[in-house]
Amino acid sequence: MTDGTEISIRPAEAVDAGVITAVFLASRAAAMPWLPRLHSDEETRRWIAGIVLAQCRVWVAEQAATGAVLGFAALDGDWLEHLYLRPDARGRGIGALLLDEVLRHHPDGPLSLHVFQRNTAARAFYERQGFRPVPGSAGMANEEGEPDLTYRRAPVDTR
Repeated sequence: MTDGTEISIRPAEAVDAGVITAVFLASRAAAMPWLPRLHSDEETRRWIAGIVLAQCRVWVAEQAATGAVLGFAALDGDWLEHLYLRPDARGRGIGALLLDEVLRHHPDGPLSLHVFQRNTAARAFYERQGFRPVPGSAGMANEEGEPDLTYRRAPVDTR
């Protein structure tokens, strides 16, 4: 479903911090324009380089022919911390490819994530992928002060 363009998934490297930051910022601006902008581009790049890439397992989806990074996913233990796509890459199956890669590296336990309540497109995506909201999970423990939900996906029983 990637529109005929070959997509490859690879582990992110430290040199990807700038392009991952660009994807993160563009995706949030396009998909969640109601979110407050709390940090500068440079502060966000330092956070991506020093926290996300240093503490999480991160993969990027790139267009095989050009090497253009179209999205990324970050896994920290059993939490999907981030899955973002460039706005022009949405709706092409790339998010599902990234999520499949995360699940391939986390096959045995449940996988959880937080999603803003108002981000209905992300909620629908995760629900199509087998995630369900955890009862009583509505909260605002994020720096944006925005109500969110915890979603969890149980491991798939392959017996």
